[in-house]
Parts: sequence; C-alpha cells; structure tokens
Amino acid sequence: MDHARTAAAGGRCLLWAGLVLPALGADRLGLNEPRPLWQQAAGAGVLAAATALARRPLAAFALTAVLCLADAPALFSLSYGPALAVFALLLGLRAERTAPAARCFAAVGVAGAVRIGLGGGDPVPPWLVMTGTLLFGCVLPWLGGRYWRQSRELTAAGWLRAARLEEERRLAEERARLRERARIAQDMHDSLGHELSLLALRAGVLQVAPDLPERHRAAAADLRAAAADATDRLHRIIGVLREDDDEPLPLAPAGETVGQLVARAADSGLPVRCETDGRPVEPGGMAERLLYRVTREALTNAARHAPGAPVVVELTGGPGATVTVTNGPATERSPAPSGGGTGLRGLRAAVTAVGGTFEAGPHGGGYRVRARVPARADGTVAPPRAPSAPFTRARRRVATALGVAAGAGVALVAAAAGWYAYTETHAVLEPAAYAALRPGTPLTALDLPGRQIQDPPAERAPAPPEDADCRYYRASGELFVSVDHYRLCFDDAGRLVAKDVVPRAGGRQGSVRKELTE
Repeated sequence: MDHARTAAAGGRCLLWAGLVLPALGADRLGLNEPRPLWQQAAGAGVLAAATALARRPLAAFALTAVLCLADAPALFSLSYGPALAVFALLLGLRAERTAPAARCFAAVGVAGAVRIGLGGGDPVPPWLVMTGTLLFGCVLPWLGGRYWRQSRELTAAGWLRAARLEEERRLAEERARLRERARIAQDMHDSLGHELSLLALRAGVLQVAPDLPERHRAAAADLRAAAADATDRLHRIIGVLREDDDEPLPLAPAGETVGQLVARAADSGLPVRCETDGRPVEPGGMAERLLYRVTREALTNAARHAPGAPVVVELTGGPGATVTVTNGPATERSPAPSGGGTGLRGLRAAVTAVGGTFEAGPHGGGYRVRARVPARADGTVAPPRAPSAPFTRARRRVATALGVAAGAGVALVAAAAGWYAYTETHAVLEPAAYAALRPGTPLTALDLPGRQIQDPPAERAPAPPEDADCRYYRASGELFVSVDHYRLCFDDAGRLVAKDVVPRAGGRQGSVRKELTE
C-alpha cells in the first residue's frame, strides 16, 4: 500500500513538472510578456493544486481554466494552455458523466466572453480566439479522453465476452457429447426395436402355421415372447441413457429407403402396403432420414401394439415431403405396452427442430402417425443475432463528435487567423512616417492607419502623459511574432504631445524613446 502511494505521489510530481515546464520555457524564451516573479510562482502553485486534484478531474480542470482566464482573457495561453488540455483529457478519461463537463465548458466560455467585453476594444478577435481555444484546447482533448475511456471499457467487455463464450463453448461441447450419446442410444432403440419386432412377428406367423408340430409351435410362442421381452428391456435401457429434453438428429438409414423398409416389413409378415404420389424424396437428405425414422418407428409400434392390423404407409415426395402411417385396430391380443413413448417424443422433437409438423394419435379405432418435413430441412440452425454493442455505438458517437468539433474548430481558427491578419496589417505605422511626426501636430493633419491594435503592450511602455489619449500601432506587419510598437499620445485639443517606441518582448528598455512637447 505504501509503495502504491509513493508511486502515485511520484506520478503527480512528474505531471506537475511537465505542466510547469511550458510556462517557464515561454517566459525564458520571451514568448510571453514579462511577468514578475510572484506571478510565475503563483501560476506554478495553482498548477500544483490542480495536479493534487487530478483524481477529481472536474475541479482540476476548472482551477486551470481560471488560471488561463486570469493570464489571458481569450483563454489562449502559451504558459498554461498545455495544462488546460491535459486536464481536459483527464476529465474525459475519468469522469463518467458528460453533463458536468459540458456545464463547465459553458461557464468558462461565458466567463471569458464577459471578461473580453469588459476589457474594451474590438471583442471579435479575442472571442474567436477563445472559441477556438475552447474547441481545440478543451473539447477535443475531452472527447479524446472519452474515446480512450470507452475503448478501454470495450476492450475489457470484449475479454469478458470472450471468456464467457469460451465457457459456453465448453458447455456446448459437453452438451453435444451427451446429445451424441443420446442420439446413438435412440438410433439403437429404433433399429434394434424394429428388428426385434419383425422377429416377433415372424415367430407369430410361424406359431399359427397349420402344419407345425405342437412342440415347435410352443417354441415359436416362446421365441415371440422372448423377442417382445427383449424389446421392452431395450426400451428401458435406452431410456436411462436418453435425457427428456434431448432432440437427437437421425442417423443415416444406411442406404435403405422408405419403400425398401416397407417391403422388408411386408416380407416379415406385417400386413402393410405403401402408397406414393410418384414424386421422389431427395435421397440422402435430412427429409429422407426423418421420414425413414418416422416410418420405422410407426411400423415397430404397429407390430408391437396392433399385431395383425393392416398398415398403410402414404408417402408424398417433392418439396415439403410427408409420410402418414395408419394402422387399423388390432386383430390379435397385443402385449401390454411398457410405457415410455420416448420414440415418438424424439421424432416430434427432431421434426419440429427443422420447422416441420408432427402428429400422432388414435384414428378410426387404430393409430395414425403423420410427419411433414419442410422443403429446406437442412438441419442447420440460424446463427444467433449478434448482441447490441453499446460501447461500439458510444465510440462511434464520440468519433462523430470529434470530427464535428474538429471541423468547427478549424473554421473558427481560420476565421480568427484571417481577422487577426486583417486587423494587425491595417494597424501598421511605417517607421519613416513615425520619424516624421512632430509634437504639436493636430490629429486631423496626420495620416495614420485606419485601425489601432487591440492588445497594446501597455506594461512595457513608459508612463503616459496625464490626461492624454494614447494610441498604439505596430512598427511591422509581421504576424505571430513580437514586434516593436509605436505609441502616440494626444491631449484634449487633439494635438500630439508624445510619441514612444515600445520594444518587442524581450527587447532592451533602453531602446524606448520619448519626445515631449516643449
């Protein structure tokens, strides 16, 4: 725990050092107007307090925004602008809600607009600069932080989903293994049960043969009873292996068709006939396998529970194949059913799983089983619909907002740069024109530029004459660099009483020249 606290404190110190470095570098390189030492120390102290509040990013951002507004009404500050962007990034990365950040941005914009309005001069250039700074120095880093946060959440959710899918896959494999066991058991039940039923049927035919000796007739009766008992035992054993909710898919009938199955049952003594409409069923497909199983199960049940009853198998081929197996009432006493009915339940599940219909029940004193398989019974299951991805949609919204904010910021910065270039280049007083100015000359007789600069370097200029109206002009049309300025002061009568050269930032104070009227 102590090691973690020490590491956190070290990280905050490194963050504070990185945020203070631009302010110290701008002052040393002369990119800022000269500031007293106490102001530089106060700015470093405010940044230290904001760094200490980094775990509360809204408070840290608000504190840094106040520092930027105190340093520059237009919010654009070479000293504290990087810190403002860093805390905006942390605000988007750590804050869960967006409303507090939006209200804070709006409050900073209103405070900056009020300060610009109270400062006098043309408010358009500083307002454009402030808006561009809000977009590029605050909103864009904040959106970047939110995008980063949502990316991390999406990654964590993806790993969690991958782990869940892996567990589901393992369970599905286990379930598939159990279902495969149940399918094999069910097919054994159907195949062996059908064969044992035919064996019992053949023994019954042999038992009633008129030319059979009595002792052989008794052996045939014992054989028939043993086959029926074996069928019941097989049914009970398979019932142990099969789960109630299993839906086993049928195994292939080893090349035997429904017609061949009916013919073999008829050869065994079952009174059965097959009626078809002439249209074939797709060989080897899911429809043929299902119809084969339905027919085999229905014939087995007819032989077991309605011996001697006539059976009719109606087969309709083509798309949407149908098989109907109907047996009449039993002509001989049938053995008591052993219960269960799992064969018909398994068939119902298999047919309905591929979108078909299955019916089984009494009909005209006998029993009827009907199954219809749809045209495209390929046994596949449609993949589940992908779950919604809220994090993906949120990232998409944040990316869209980033693009809109970037486009709006580019437009505002371009407008601000154009306005700045226009105002600064129209406030240039040529050095030769400045040298020709003489004290006492009326303002109306001077050919001065049409505009004055809006951010005069008054702190570097000497004290102006009392009750004088001073105007500032640039000595050069160079943009985005510090240049010398000219200050012209006029009395109440509009006469020139003083002219001064204000050196560029970092220039020597000895270059200041001042001329007074005699």
